[in-house]
Amino acid sequence: MTSQNKAYLFGLSAVLAWSTVATAFKISLQHLSPAQLLLYASVFSLLSLLAILGWQQRLGELLPALRQHWKRSLLLGAVNPSAYYLILFQAYALLPAQEAQALNYTWALTMTLLAVPVLGQRLRAQDMLAAVVCYSGVLTIATRGAPFALQFSNLPGVGFALLSTLLWAGYWLFNTRDEREPVIGLTLNFLLSLPLTLLWCALNGELQPVAWQGIAGAGYVGMLEMGFTFVLWLSAMKLTQSTARIANLIFLSPMLSLFLINLFLGEPILPSTLTGLALILGGLLLQKLPVTQTATA
Repeated sequence: MTSQNKAYLFGLSAVLAWSTVATAFKISLQHLSPAQLLLYASVFSLLSLLAILGWQQRLGELLPALRQHWKRSLLLGAVNPSAYYLILFQAYALLPAQEAQALNYTWALTMTLLAVPVLGQRLRAQDMLAAVVCYSGVLTIATRGAPFALQFSNLPGVGFALLSTLLWAGYWLFNTRDEREPVIGLTLNFLLSLPLTLLWCALNGELQPVAWQGIAGAGYVGMLEMGFTFVLWLSAMKLTQSTARIANLIFLSPMLSLFLINLFLGEPILPSTLTGLALILGGLLLQKLPVTQTATA
């Protein structure tokens, strides 16, 4: 198997796994609060990342990296996983899975907009048009097909979903300056964020016995969404001859995710969700189109 074919295999595996997480989030939240889901999923994710490092015979790198980068790891861990997933799970608790997952796809555009103040990048006219198209889709989903009435189906849920995209985009922008090896860095994030999540749960009375179904759901979410799938995606990016080919695989995920939501959760897929998702994906594709250069005399 060629390196590019291996990249497709890893990339598709990651996309398939990510397509299941909206359903897994919603099922898990039937048995756990958002904070409990974050706590138990973080434990499973940390264990899966440690297992990966053990398989790679790299556990010895962890302690020196912790000594050198503990401040950065604590700061980034407070953002991802702690704040990001707590807010994302809150959005899923308040919204239908189809709406929360569709709104979550705007993070790529959010990152482009946030790169202007954070990295000093310039905003193209193409980016601004993509933003208008994407957020028209957000408005369509949030109002369930009545954008001009501005009557939101669940304004706090929409707010949490959009705030999560801001945190996720900000995390990856600051991550561009991260000197840590990616898997080591992610492991340290989870290691140092775990006491923060535990403290949050203790202060809010969340440290209570939970059903085994919740633990099973948290295990699935932690190992796939937060841990192992990241390594699959990272491997695909390293092996590919074209980053764009692998990055575009992510556009397969939304429709597959909607199919699974309908199949396992029984949510009827609303026309407003399909219309809004089409606008969001259309805006993201518009942003990716190459800019044509006009010839000058």
